[in-house]
Amino acid sequence: MKKIILYLFLGAYLSVSAQSKEERANAYFADFKFDKAIELYSDLVTEKKRPSLEVIQHLADSYFNMNRYQEAVKWYEKLYLIKGKNVGESNIIKLVQSLKASMKIEKADQLLRDFYTDENRLNIMLLQKKQLDSTLAEKEKYETTNLAFNSRKSDFGPMFFNDGLIFASARDTIKSNGELYPWNKQAYLDLYITRPDDASYIPEKYLENLESSYHDATLTFSWDGQTVYFTRNYLKKKNKLSANEDGLSNMQILRGTIRNNELVNVTSLSFNSKDYSCGHPALSPDGRHLYFTSNMPGGFGETDIYVVDLNNDGDVLSDPMNLGLAINTRGREMFPFVSNEVLYFSSDSHYGLGGLDIFGSVISSKTEYSLPLNMGKPLNSNMDDFSFIRADKKGNGYFASNRSGGKGDDDIYRFEKVKPVDCLEYSGYVMNKQTGEPIGNANVELKNAADELVSVHRTDELGYYNVVLPCNKKNTLVFSKAGFSKEIIVIETGENPEAPSKDNKVYLTPFDSLVEKDGDVEKIKVDPIYFEYDKFDITVRAEIELEKVLFAMTKFPEIKIKIESHTDARGTDDYNLELSDNRAKSTRRYLISKGIDADRIESAHGYGEYRLKNECANGVKCSAEKHLENRRSNFIIVSRQSNEIRNSKK
Repeated sequence: MKKIILYLFLGAYLSVSAQSKEERANAYFADFKFDKAIELYSDLVTEKKRPSLEVIQHLADSYFNMNRYQEAVKWYEKLYLIKGKNVGESNIIKLVQSLKASMKIEKADQLLRDFYTDENRLNIMLLQKKQLDSTLAEKEKYETTNLAFNSRKSDFGPMFFNDGLIFASARDTIKSNGELYPWNKQAYLDLYITRPDDASYIPEKYLENLESSYHDATLTFSWDGQTVYFTRNYLKKKNKLSANEDGLSNMQILRGTIRNNELVNVTSLSFNSKDYSCGHPALSPDGRHLYFTSNMPGGFGETDIYVVDLNNDGDVLSDPMNLGLAINTRGREMFPFVSNEVLYFSSDSHYGLGGLDIFGSVISSKTEYSLPLNMGKPLNSNMDDFSFIRADKKGNGYFASNRSGGKGDDDIYRFEKVKPVDCLEYSGYVMNKQTGEPIGNANVELKNAADELVSVHRTDELGYYNVVLPCNKKNTLVFSKAGFSKEIIVIETGENPEAPSKDNKVYLTPFDSLVEKDGDVEKIKVDPIYFEYDKFDITVRAEIELEKVLFAMTKFPEIKIKIESHTDARGTDDYNLELSDNRAKSTRRYLISKGIDADRIESAHGYGEYRLKNECANGVKCSAEKHLENRRSNFIIVSRQSNEIRNSKK
């Protein structure tokens, strides 16, 4: 509703009968018809070489009130150029907001530093700026959605009610005998109820007997939903505006009881007055305190936030207490909301992004509040962001904004916490298993549950790696380097971020440490495979050596081998040939049973005593040790398909 519902007062439509152009412009300005005032003031500044300060002031304010910030900047800067620091804090606040809305952030920040000589006030703003800069550097915590029920008119002031949402709107309803609100030429506000999760649900009027011919807006409920506090113009009988001496119909907070879906026992709260406005009521969760916005005398700025105590029946027990300079400024503070001991409100004078921004302040006591901190993007923008509410349990909620890209004047947005994408920072070192030295430039591949490559990282010269793992996934980390084994680690993450997992050491085995050369032949390095005399079953001692073969073939899945088994010369040639062949094939069956693919074993043959390594042939007397040299199994590497291994050997 432009600024009017935020300022909380209503014009009484002054007669434009003045003779001079300036007087007519002033009359339009006083009657909140800023579009018409701009036309006349623009003519005046064109016609006069030195227009009066009042004309410049009113032209700047008119543009500001119409959200035409780029034009407002020109005239507030002119005032500042003429009057310097005597221009007043209110004009500085509006100039700063207009500059930020025009995306001239650095210029706005410099203006604040130049204007504020009060170190305390400047230090507070610099602290808020530091916090906001830090927040903006982080990933956004929320996702925002413009809701389907928004209209082309003004929609704002959401409030939870059972499983629905109540909000204020100027949508397509002509009230007060067809009169429109002069500030924005929209209908007066009504309260509607909707189901925000049902895009097909058409909002309906909330409590037909609550409606007046003028503004009915911004409400709050007691914990049981039976008592409602809401904002309305002062009215005479027959639904006519009741104006004060200045011709203004201010706003008041009313309390009523809901019975059988009707509003009964409506009363005005004791602190209301026709001489000032009160509105935007918000109950504390325990129902003992009522926060609200007012421009009553004695405040610090244009509108301040106040609080009163309530008894169990909802009656006011105390005079309104201004929340003080920790919360209120020379500008506008409004739309309070309390959740989990935090006061949320909107302000255009605490350090922000432009226009009204949403802030949060921890409530230490009724009189003590922490430094208000900006909620950052995307809740705040360079325009007006206000009427923030959130659910206690989930932390999600709603707010209103007139930011770019909306459907109407003001729109209601839902905000939800962004589901974390990254859940675990996993880091450590890749080391040489044989030497313990770091392995630099090693590959660290991150794969998903479908074995698809997600990302590739490399270790630094110290072997250090750092990988951020996504949430709620089965993550596979594959560590490798040319000439070394592959190591695979599987890590499952949950839905929420975890503390970093550091100093995880991964050891890679060098290929050269597992093989040996026998002339031109390359074979897996094993000690003799022992079989019982005259048998070919795999013994426990044989298994120990075969584990080395299994290790090599598992860590280097690209290699293929052939198995050769040999005997000594004792026994007949034919018998030894058959025995050695049985031992080779028994070894092959053992490796396959342990998970080695049969295709990776090219052959398994016995050669009996036909390839002796020494002189111990038939008829030659030799020691047992000499005969043992000839009883052997070789695991000869016939193929190394890995380019990495091949390249490492060059």
